[in-house]
Amino acid sequence: MNHLAAETFIENRVYDAIQVGDTASLVRTLTEDDIALFALVSGDVNPAHLNVEYARTDLFHHIIAHGMWGAGLISAVLGTELPGPGTIYLSQDLHFCAPVSVGDVITASVTVTAKDDTHRSVTLSCLCANQEGRAVITGTAVVKAPDVPVRVKRSTLPGVQLQRHARFTPIIERARALAPIAMAIAHPCDAVSIAAAAEMAEQGLVVPILVGPPARIAAAAAEAQVDVSAWRLVATKHSHESAARAVALVHGGEAGLLMKGSLHTDELMHEVVAGATGLRTSRRLSHVYVMDVPSYDRLLLVTDGAINIAPDLDAKADIVRNAISLAHVLGIELPKVAVLSAVETVNSALRSSVEAAALCKMADRGQITGGLVDGPLAFDNAVSQTAAKQKGIVSAVAGQADILVVPDLETGNMVAKQLSFLAGADAAGVVTGARVPIILTSRADDRHARITSCAIARLMAAWPEHPAGRRA
Repeated sequence: MNHLAAETFIENRVYDAIQVGDTASLVRTLTEDDIALFALVSGDVNPAHLNVEYARTDLFHHIIAHGMWGAGLISAVLGTELPGPGTIYLSQDLHFCAPVSVGDVITASVTVTAKDDTHRSVTLSCLCANQEGRAVITGTAVVKAPDVPVRVKRSTLPGVQLQRHARFTPIIERARALAPIAMAIAHPCDAVSIAAAAEMAEQGLVVPILVGPPARIAAAAAEAQVDVSAWRLVATKHSHESAARAVALVHGGEAGLLMKGSLHTDELMHEVVAGATGLRTSRRLSHVYVMDVPSYDRLLLVTDGAINIAPDLDAKADIVRNAISLAHVLGIELPKVAVLSAVETVNSALRSSVEAAALCKMADRGQITGGLVDGPLAFDNAVSQTAAKQKGIVSAVAGQADILVVPDLETGNMVAKQLSFLAGADAAGVVTGARVPIILTSRADDRHARITSCAIARLMAAWPEHPAGRRA
């Protein structure tokens, strides 16, 4: 048979033609897409399986690459090569010997070790080895071999394109087109903070300024395996001084962005809101989560889930204004703002519903501009046109909100994290309303979230109509 025919057709080996010692194999490289596709097919969206940072640990590789991907390679050899089409699996016993990493080249092979003429079954030893020849999976499989020769045309698999961070990618590309900006990092004394700064710098978004105790920063950089020798270092003795000096750098015009390191958020924000030396503007500070939810047809901004614990009406008005300004930065010309409550009607017993109605009237009177504001709206009515229609809600916002304004910090925090961990949303975030954007990093943030947060902040700093851009 010529080479083309061999590539086009699959032929099996019937039981009588199989000999002890016969072998077959295939070679594949493990990619992140392989992992995501297995999760998609199986419905397994355990964050431990899909989180990028956790994916670098041996436990992750043991669960996914061994249990699913590696066993799948062995099954592919048995089903397409030896014995091939018509094979019936009877049993399998696999042992996982070593982790498999993304990028590893795995050779899966099977070798016939015994035949059972009574049951027409074949026992094969199974092996998956990496590019270094190290065994990562060993074991045996028992199959019932076909008795009838089969020659079938090899199927052409459908093309599959995974959409990751689809709505975040343009944001990062826009920010990378700008010149990098100096970013003061307050107390970057852990590996996460140093790694985040390195990732942002590698993308050409920022030039980091490290503000903290030199010895602790050096230890963190060593742990993160990052060379920080080219970055400016402002020495401090403790976290309180780090916060004050970092804010002073911004206040003095030496830095255009501010990032939280390994200190408490309250320490940093205390310096940010300080009267003469801080970074306050005429607006109240607020945090905005920017979320790419796979099941939603647009970016979704959730505010405020990190700064204002129980905002009153005046604070909520600024929260809305800040979110609208950020939406403009992101290219949403007339953002639809849904002010959330538990119901879609005004109820005097529910303060959130009363304040939602007041915010709408403020927008009607020109006190809030730049967006369409409606509320109170329950969460389902804000994001689902079907739910809004079922309840008879006539609104230009309902079912297609760009911004969700939550009643309080607890609600915002829960909404954002539920979207991330249950709906598979990508989340970035930034504090707005100050003279410069403030990036609050979290240990739970993955690499892409940190870079996207920085990109959003960089765009804000360049937007002349935004408080950060005006440097008011």
